[in-house]
Amino acid sequence: MINSDNSQLHSLPLSMREVTIAYHRKPVLWEVNLDIPTGKLVGLVGPNGAGKSTMLKAIMGLIPLLSGTVRIFGKPYAEVRDRVAYVPQRESVDWDFPASVLDVVLMGFYGRIGWFGRITRQHQQQAMEALDRVGMAEFAQRQISQLSGGQQQRTFLARALIQPADLFLLDEPFAAVDASTEQALVHIMRSLQQAGKTIIVVHHDLHTVPDYFDYLVLLNMRVVAAGPMETTFHRENLQKTYGGKLTILEQVSEAIRNREAP
Repeated sequence: MINSDNSQLHSLPLSMREVTIAYHRKPVLWEVNLDIPTGKLVGLVGPNGAGKSTMLKAIMGLIPLLSGTVRIFGKPYAEVRDRVAYVPQRESVDWDFPASVLDVVLMGFYGRIGWFGRITRQHQQQAMEALDRVGMAEFAQRQISQLSGGQQQRTFLARALIQPADLFLLDEPFAAVDASTEQALVHIMRSLQQAGKTIIVVHHDLHTVPDYFDYLVLLNMRVVAAGPMETTFHRENLQKTYGGKLTILEQVSEAIRNREAP
């Protein structure tokens, strides 16, 4: 969805223009154009290798662009980094690092106070409130290496919650979590959305896409389609995204039938 109104572009949580990224000369994202409206719970969906995680990292400037621009609320990430919170994939975290659950959450303050800033009693109280919100307060002193997959995800979401962010980027938050944790995470995302925040979530399960999100971005190196769920989540778009794979299309058909059922 491309919007030519510059004043409106400056208010958008995310705007990408002609973004291309390559690893070792192999394109990973190609001429991506994307606008995300405010206050949406966005599913970022596509096959393995489509560039979903790369897109999130590009938004935050963690990997260089071959070409194009990324703007967050009309500005480069470096100028608005305090308005962005990121929950990485579990596989990208060193879970053997000697830190407690509370320590990990408190790291969310370092962007404001600096790595050598002093953690105050108020910071600790806010961190405990965030842990309570995700159901992890009783594990505050536990070492992160002793957590289950679901507990790890809840901990990193708590770290994101203490940041004064307006845009949340979550990379596969439902991977390797149990059903109760997944529903708890969805509930928290919806509460963030109700508070006017924008949440972009890398997601794989097509069955739950129409239930969890109200806005959809279909990605396969390029943006295949982006828009409200009711106009974007359909068989033709999914077929373009996944290349007509039979098992995927069967999932799509079932998900659409479930959505349309009375």
